[in-house]
Amino acid sequence: MTTAAIQPSWLNQVLLKPWAKPLLWALCALPAVALFIGAATDQLGANPAEKLIRESGEWALRFLWLTLAVSPLRDVASLPGLLRHRRALGVTVFAYALLHFLAYAWLDKGLVVDDIVKDVFKRNFILVGMLALLLLTPLALTSFNAAIRRLGGRNWQRLHKLVYAIALLGLLHFYWKKAAKNDLGEVAVYAAILAVLLGWRVMRKGGVLGMLRVR
Repeated sequence: MTTAAIQPSWLNQVLLKPWAKPLLWALCALPAVALFIGAATDQLGANPAEKLIRESGEWALRFLWLTLAVSPLRDVASLPGLLRHRRALGVTVFAYALLHFLAYAWLDKGLVVDDIVKDVFKRNFILVGMLALLLLTPLALTSFNAAIRRLGGRNWQRLHKLVYAIALLGLLHFYWKKAAKNDLGEVAVYAAILAVLLGWRVMRKGGVLGMLRVR
């Protein structure tokens, strides 16, 4: 048997180990821990509030892209065990998106609700970011077996198709934020990765409608 044939099987066995999920949760928490330690020790640079807001938002995008990459990697690398960890990644996306919002609301707006509401309707990138967070919330709240049983498999799948809209809104939020500073290099990278991830789904499902259809 070749090394190529052995490797996926070995990786899949690792993904199915009882300690794989706790390890994943710990790895997902590392960026947040690093940010909190940096804030506590004054290591976030000249503008720690801006650093915390920006980094938490970018980690939300990274984990969202990782969540969307699970299905393609499962098929391409023959790693069905990856599916066992997709919901954990999805909950992590919500956690970082919520941290991103709370950091903005507290550090930028002092938790003044009127100022936050005015900012949401004044600045487009904040509006789409808020919409993405609102759409993420029901996905996070139903990312548990009890919720799947309560909703039924088909309804649960239909609800979680919102992840595609959330990804597009997240990218738009990131683009408008970066466009204000004429800094679009990172945006192009994120957009290219998302195009590949969504393009794979469109091709595999036979079109956009097939991608959105619940089977």
